[in-house]
Amino acid sequence: MEAESKGVVSALKGDYIVISEVGRGSFSTVWKAVHRQSGKVVALKQVHLSRLNRHLKNCLDCELNFLSSVNHPNIIRLLNAFQDESCIFMVLEFCDGGNLAAYIRQHGQVEEQIAKRFMQQLGAALKLLHSHHIIHRDLKPENILLSGTQDDAVLKVADFGLSRSLHPGDYAETVCGSPLYMAPEVLQFERYDGKVDMWSIGVILFELLNGCPPFPGRTNVQVLKTIKSSTYLPFDEVILSRLHPDSVDMCSKLLSPNPVKRLSFSEFYSHSFLQGFLEELRCEIITEVLNRYVKTSKLHGFAMDREKCNFTVLD
Repeated sequence: MEAESKGVVSALKGDYIVISEVGRGSFSTVWKAVHRQSGKVVALKQVHLSRLNRHLKNCLDCELNFLSSVNHPNIIRLLNAFQDESCIFMVLEFCDGGNLAAYIRQHGQVEEQIAKRFMQQLGAALKLLHSHHIIHRDLKPENILLSGTQDDAVLKVADFGLSRSLHPGDYAETVCGSPLYMAPEVLQFERYDGKVDMWSIGVILFELLNGCPPFPGRTNVQVLKTIKSSTYLPFDEVILSRLHPDSVDMCSKLLSPNPVKRLSFSEFYSHSFLQGFLEELRCEIITEVLNRYVKTSKLHGFAMDREKCNFTVLD
């Protein structure tokens, strides 16, 4: 690793000091590094061009074009990019909170309110992808990074290495992704559209609420068999009894094996599961602002109607 890290620094003309390896895949290596002049901590994604076929090179072009054109709090930020004879180096913001997979391993199933907050953030990221006609095709907890403290973590969708542009009415056919999060139409070698990302979001939501993915299997074939043999979502009975019906409804509609019946992005974003959360968030913000005002004024407090989010000042 030392020789390779020295190669990274050399390729970037000594602008960065490589600290450690963060992750490694078939086609790329990610390093934690520090910008020598500013001291800023970044992530360096080193993509080995010789390992990419034509399809993956097209995905890399999509990743670079998309990330270089956006700046969104829930999308990993591309700060710069360099190329030498054999590699492309992407300089990305470094997320100190690890990834969502590690978060789930540490916490198990999360509180429903946290799942709602995470889904709202992923929805905001998907909204941007949707507006650019981009499908990610590899949404999974390992590719969702956390920035900030765990109590107030901000999710950032990362690793667009399998993404592609897909306009409404068009379909893709390449089988790609991670089996546990792949939609059944992909597993069955059928053509597909952006609803494959909605399936992946459904698996992630189920995993947040239940602590594990809904359809286990070591291979594509095993996962597909589990999906086909399931007549209901396999929530733990104790967990299910505590969930709000909106949570279960969202999961069920995202994890419809038939993509025609599966939630579209617009249906997902307008679902009562998320809309209820946005209203609760609005109330919380108003409450915090009023509390601060009361503390700095001569008012004794206020009464709040939580259901309607209305407030009455108490003199």
